[in-house]
Amino acid sequence: MNIRSLTRGDGVVIGAAVLLFIASFLDNYSYDNAPSSLDIPSLWSSGPVLLSVVLAGLIAAALIVVARGLPNPRKIAGLELGAFGVAFAVFAAWSALGNVVDPVGGLDNFGGDNSNAPSAGTGLILALIATLVLAGAAVATPLVPALQAGLVPAPKPPTPQPYGAQPPAGYGYPGGPQPSAFGGQPQPGQPGQPGGQPGGQPGQSPFGAQPGPAQPPAADFSPFWFAVPVPRPLYAEDGAPMPIAELAPGTWYLAVEQGAQGLVAQTQDGRRGVLRDASGIQRG
Repeated sequence: MNIRSLTRGDGVVIGAAVLLFIASFLDNYSYDNAPSSLDIPSLWSSGPVLLSVVLAGLIAAALIVVARGLPNPRKIAGLELGAFGVAFAVFAAWSALGNVVDPVGGLDNFGGDNSNAPSAGTGLILALIATLVLAGAAVATPLVPALQAGLVPAPKPPTPQPYGAQPPAGYGYPGGPQPSAFGGQPQPGQPGQPGGQPGGQPGQSPFGAQPGPAQPPAADFSPFWFAVPVPRPLYAEDGAPMPIAELAPGTWYLAVEQGAQGLVAQTQDGRRGVLRDASGIQRG
């Protein structure tokens, strides 16, 4: 599970789940002029509230967060985990609203004086607020760009970059001195050195050797680090239809070349693939 794939909307979902868990230990009912010695049950003491509000809301938050962190979407009965989480969140909010409106259920249908009937307690009201926030964040995250931003800030790309960095002048580098015959270093114009010829012209190869082939011009593409705004699939370079990985927001990836199908990127574990949708990426 990649925590950097979580969004701000997922953070709101986690916060709402924490508030719901705290509210479950508070009073389920509220009595007017009740003595301080009265022991009022919490939400855990009511089976309908526990199942339809507390556990449904906590399960919804867990499904939404786990579905976001998995590299590949998991499905149950043809539906993704995230869709199940959204459905559970809406159900928990609806159930909490019904319990706040009528906290005693059908007990007030027996007639008699209902003036002393209990009302919704602090825990039930906080549970309603938590489930409404939970359901709102679950539904709005795919629709609101501000909630789709990464929850954990993306780290700065490491320096120096492993690709595209210029090596120091020396052996094998076009700008550095090249070894001459018999392992000596060419020093044009200095006698006594292997291959050196007094009065020789700079750039002449020793003993009439032909100069090496010209270096090919540098490619127009320069590797760079980038991050994706939303999860994006990474496909194999052979054009296979199934993705081999998923690029998560908040993580820096290395673009190594521009291919015919899209941007060729390399993941942190060394896998290479094609990012077909490079819109909105952030360059490092």
